[in-house]
Amino acid sequence: MKRSIFLSHLAFAPLMTLPMKMNLLNHLTSGSESSERMPMLFLGHGSPMNAIEENEFVAGFRQMATTLPKPKAILCVSAHWETRGTFVTAMEHPRTIHDFGGFPPALYEVNYPAPGSPELARKTMELVSTAQVSQDLKWGLDHGCWSVVKHLYPKAEVPVIQMSLDWSQGASFHYQLGKEIGALRKKGILIVGSGNLVHNLSRVAWDRLNESGFAYDWANEANETMKRLILAEDHPSLIRYRSLGKAIDLAIPTPEHFLPLLYLLGAQEKGDELALFNDKAVAGSLTMTSVRIG
Repeated sequence: MKRSIFLSHLAFAPLMTLPMKMNLLNHLTSGSESSERMPMLFLGHGSPMNAIEENEFVAGFRQMATTLPKPKAILCVSAHWETRGTFVTAMEHPRTIHDFGGFPPALYEVNYPAPGSPELARKTMELVSTAQVSQDLKWGLDHGCWSVVKHLYPKAEVPVIQMSLDWSQGASFHYQLGKEIGALRKKGILIVGSGNLVHNLSRVAWDRLNESGFAYDWANEANETMKRLILAEDHPSLIRYRSLGKAIDLAIPTPEHFLPLLYLLGAQEKGDELALFNDKAVAGSLTMTSVRIG
């Protein structure tokens, strides 16, 4: 595979009290609040080609979907929607965004026509008190979202909204947002974070692209460190990821593929079970490691 192609493949209620906000959530769905929390998924999304290829990773996504209760809607935090400020998509019919280049025509023909949910967008905005969350009517679903969600729900029958990543904010900000949106779990909302634990495109092993599971030593070290901290529920260390050493710095040269994980950790509650899947490296400097919480 040519280097350029591979790269492209990878490539209003601030004064409202918390009880008032929780009451507003009671109208999100037609049913009453569930006694059970929806699980959450952090999905290592890798190449956009995973949207149309058959491989062990997409098989892992499909298998995981069989273990989940059917959600009433999905809120996805994708590495590929960075903004100044925080936004949620609020259109009835979000478009499928092909935010990449250099791919086969078949990938650009993919349309994932899941409905949006202006109601869920509004309730999410009302729920968050530590930041101003605004509605967006232009974005849609980027490939960090649809390329994985399509394997979970191929009929596109589940409404999907996206929440953007505010690139101007630090890790603790994103973790706190996760805490606040976690209340949606009892409303049947599946929260999905889409990124990669290890994601360094500048260090891809071009001569070992077809070697299954190959990872540089630093990539293995970083992946193992992050898995250990996730399973130990050591959220403070993961929030302070820049203090974890050189291997982590190499694994997370820029934060956008790591930050979606922090939303899920923020929304995690006592008693949530943890499971890893698709735990394999790709091309030396990327990992597809995915996490189920709850």
